[in-house]
Amino acid sequence: MLKAKTILVALTAVTTVAFGVGAAGDSIEMKKKEWQFDGPFGTFDRPAAQRGFQIFREVCSSCHSLKYFKFRNLSGLGYEDDMIKAFAAEYEVVDADPDEYGDEKIRKGEPKDAIPAPFANENAARASNGGAFPPDLSLITKARADGPNYLFSLMTGYVEAPVGTDVPEGMHYNKYFIGHNIAMASPLSDGIVTYEDGTPETLDQYAYDITNFLHYVAEPKLEERHALGLPVMMFLFFMIGVTYLVNRKIWKPVKEGKTLWHHGDD
Repeated sequence: MLKAKTILVALTAVTTVAFGVGAAGDSIEMKKKEWQFDGPFGTFDRPAAQRGFQIFREVCSSCHSLKYFKFRNLSGLGYEDDMIKAFAAEYEVVDADPDEYGDEKIRKGEPKDAIPAPFANENAARASNGGAFPPDLSLITKARADGPNYLFSLMTGYVEAPVGTDVPEGMHYNKYFIGHNIAMASPLSDGIVTYEDGTPETLDQYAYDITNFLHYVAEPKLEERHALGLPVMMFLFFMIGVTYLVNRKIWKPVKEGKTLWHHGDD
């Protein structure tokens, strides 16, 4: 019974953290942005997503991983094979095959690898982040309701706490985070990343770019799904039309008072 209670308490804690249930219990309206990938014909803003990848490499990767995203998937953002190999080689990964002594073998990353975590394990991550565990960002825009707007709002939501608001030591006030107290300090600020294409180096632009990149990470096949959707809908409309015409032809004699078949004499 004690073990069952312990598991129940642990599950409750995990659920509370995962869904952002805070003491305030209030509903927070997120900022609304126009995203190029929205809608049935949406596509990715590749220049923005590439800048977002730059932000991830220079800022986010010091704490967060993308364990479900392979370097080779960067080809979908327009990167050439040589560039992808160079990006992968910036990281060190544990090879799937140990050395001849059975020890872990560390090598440079390759396009087939996922973007690794910056810490060896969860305990090491917590020790480096004041007890907080930086989540993997592979599916972050799908793991939250209205994920892209949530992420954009969170990145731009760090403000001074209102007078009288208690912010515990080691926490930071964010007006878009449920409960408002978040362990992660503001990762972005004006001028923190240098863009070579002349794009404004502002907080809002950084937040927009990293959101575009992380949504691509979460849904790399989005454009393929959208492209498939149009012919599927056209086929369905065609079949509806054919079915309607066949139905009219079959039932026309009945509507005109004619019989479709004749019974033989008994």
